[in-house]
Amino acid sequence: MDIVLVVIAWCVVWWMGASLLLAVSAASAWASPGGAAWIKGAGFLTGAFVLTLWMRALSALHVPFGLLSIALPLVLLGVAATAVARRRGLLHWTAMRIALVESVRARDLAGWRRGVWFAIIAWLVVRYLLLFIDVTLQPLYPWDAWIQWATKAHVWYSLKHMVPFVGVNQWVAAGGAFYTDASPGYPATVALWQVFSCFVLGEWNDVLMNIPWWMLGLAFPIALYGALRRMQFDALSALVGAALIATLPLIDVHIALAGYADLPMAAYFTVAALAMLRAFDTGQRGDALAAIVFAAALPTIKTPGIVWLLTLAAPIVVIVAPQRGPRVVVAGFAIALVALLVLAQTSAMVLGYRLHLDFAPPWSALYDSLFMLGTWNILWYGVVAAAIIGARQWLSTGVAPMTMLVGAGALFLFFVFAFTNARAWVESQTTVNRAVLHLAPLLLVWAMLVFRAWSRRLESVSPPSAVRPASAAAAS
Repeated sequence: MDIVLVVIAWCVVWWMGASLLLAVSAASAWASPGGAAWIKGAGFLTGAFVLTLWMRALSALHVPFGLLSIALPLVLLGVAATAVARRRGLLHWTAMRIALVESVRARDLAGWRRGVWFAIIAWLVVRYLLLFIDVTLQPLYPWDAWIQWATKAHVWYSLKHMVPFVGVNQWVAAGGAFYTDASPGYPATVALWQVFSCFVLGEWNDVLMNIPWWMLGLAFPIALYGALRRMQFDALSALVGAALIATLPLIDVHIALAGYADLPMAAYFTVAALAMLRAFDTGQRGDALAAIVFAAALPTIKTPGIVWLLTLAAPIVVIVAPQRGPRVVVAGFAIALVALLVLAQTSAMVLGYRLHLDFAPPWSALYDSLFMLGTWNILWYGVVAAAIIGARQWLSTGVAPMTMLVGAGALFLFFVFAFTNARAWVESQTTVNRAVLHLAPLLLVWAMLVFRAWSRRLESVSPPSAVRPASAAAAS
């Protein structure tokens, strides 16, 4: 019964977020390819973030946390958003029927493509059922999730409001008047998810409080599928792309051993970037608002979210100035690198990383992590292959903004692993995969865009098939 209660509560959060997203979307939201899947998947991310904003507001207003104080206003918000969507004509029968057809897109497929579609869906269903069993049986794993986020969740649940966490020195100086843990400066979003789950249960439960990680793991590929469809990928290609991300062993681990902030960071960064690119492409207000919300969530999930937020500026420059933009972005990369190299001479601390000018990238450990171990399946082989065969398409129309974005992200990761104390975490195969996970889904999207641009170019330059003259055909 407890499992059912938590699932229902988070389904309400999901419905509220999807209703908000639908209420601000264009009138063609359901009808456009991928529109329904995008609203369904990204709706969970919207609702989950709005939930934490409301809990922060309650704490600031000194209103004690409780199921009623948290949930009732969100239900009312969802009802209001649904009413707005209905008044705009987005919830009439025809629109809902179109959304249903979009969800079972196999009706438009035939032959072996239809068989592949159902095989992938069946595979994903089994996979998520097994992950659900893991999440509902596995207690909070005693690692970073246990000492960095759940500590805050337990305190805030017990006190029924948020209190600050401080460093050990300040905690000792204050005689224990404050609270401390392994990472007192970490943001609060994922801990608040656990707090809400426990208020639904009526008790501290370090097993079932992690169900939102499973639901995020389900919603993210749905949103990714919708985004790929909205980028004019056909239904089967979009499903394959979403399935490749959904079945990455590392993502499965972050669902089964829930409590980390890395999967939420990857999901929000991906949907923020895709919504932003879509907004510039179509000029639709709903996509722009969604991009702003998802981007705003990044610094509240994990400290590096500040840097991931800044990387979103790179594609904007390219979109605004298609001709000079790439050169401006590359120049910006160079300036940022020089500035960081200067800082590295002082051993400064930036976002929890100690910079030090000691260039010794752990290439061997990084290669093992990405290509030799079972963490990523064949993701990186596919990305490298697409990058090589489609090298001429990196800066082509429709690909250049994403190229600049993943380039900015890759530069950030390279500097962290090469010039900071994070190098030791690469060699021990700990943080490296979690950090790369933030960028991995967008790298897959970029590889798909590059490969599509390359294949289209190949088709355009291939000679037309020979056509037999009519007289020859008649003679034969």
